[in-house]
Amino acid sequence: MDFLTDVFQASWDLLLDASVYIIFGIVIAGLLKTFLSTEYVARHLGRGRFKPVLKAALFGIPIPLCSCGVMPAAASLKKQGASNGATIAFLISTPESGVDSISVTYALLDPIMTIARPVAAFVSAVAAGVTESLFSPVNKPAAPTTLEACQIDNCCSGEACSPDEHASHHGVHIRLWASLKYAFVELWGDLATWFAFGLVLSGIITVWIPQEVIAGYLGGGLGSMLMMLAAGIPIYICASASTPIAAALILKGVSPGAALVFLLVGPATNMASLSVLTGMLGKRATLRYLLVLAVCSVSFGLLLDKVYQWSGISAQAVVGQASEIMPHSIQLISAFFLIILSVKPFYQVIRRQLVRLGISSDSKDSGCGCSDDGCQS
Repeated sequence: MDFLTDVFQASWDLLLDASVYIIFGIVIAGLLKTFLSTEYVARHLGRGRFKPVLKAALFGIPIPLCSCGVMPAAASLKKQGASNGATIAFLISTPESGVDSISVTYALLDPIMTIARPVAAFVSAVAAGVTESLFSPVNKPAAPTTLEACQIDNCCSGEACSPDEHASHHGVHIRLWASLKYAFVELWGDLATWFAFGLVLSGIITVWIPQEVIAGYLGGGLGSMLMMLAAGIPIYICASASTPIAAALILKGVSPGAALVFLLVGPATNMASLSVLTGMLGKRATLRYLLVLAVCSVSFGLLLDKVYQWSGISAQAVVGQASEIMPHSIQLISAFFLIILSVKPFYQVIRRQLVRLGISSDSKDSGCGCSDDGCQS
């Protein structure tokens, strides 16, 4: 009983630290979703060999999609004319980073890791995209696309009106409302169960696993990076859920570089997404994707350990300090607000499990462990 109580307390403390930053992150993500259309992105990713790769990597950094949810988005971009290199870059930078996971990283880890994570994601994405572009033919210019279906309720969706008339239907206040609805209903609905999983697992790591065991095997060096690489590639975990796990590992003695490897490869790869990638781009492209991602992740992990060493900063000492500037009352309100928002996603998860067990006749299932509407970071 004491063990369960200690795990709950450790998980609750992490939720308090992260809650304010999670809300901030998903609100920004909602704004991006509403004001930055997929059609706009696709128009910039189809011409040339290297320029689309840079654009795809940049576009992917703030967008909150996980390795499960990024697959249909990438497939859509490719169908609209995105090059193979740009598609690969988008597939790496998008699940590895996002405004929500960046906010949580700042709350639970430290400013160095907050900067290192998106920078490593961007460089890895560009390296993989450029490598793929060197092996792929130059893409033909993308054909003009039709007006993207509108994401706002009660709209003509651009089907029966001109683009100018369609745009006039949506004032700023309507778009802001749609952004908040997406952030707190759809996006958090996709994140809630995975983030809860990450909190509980981090609590178990904090309470159960002896510090000397983790520090002895994952305290730094190439061996630690390779072990985290082997653990991160096959599993599925989203960027936001991986962050509290990384924080717990660092507190137990894992080097920040090894934690960064986990933060990069865990969200960017899993067996399901790799099989889809193979079907979309081919076996050779998938192997190049994995090889470049592995090399970049390990290289950045080793470099990050050196940065902490040169700066004289202890990652264990500074983990979670950013969250201390928030008043406890604000943290409590934010944490309970997230709990209330999580009721529906948890109910949907339970319902899907009942369907799989044959207890319920409801056949709705997203097929990737996220909510019915899709998968995010």
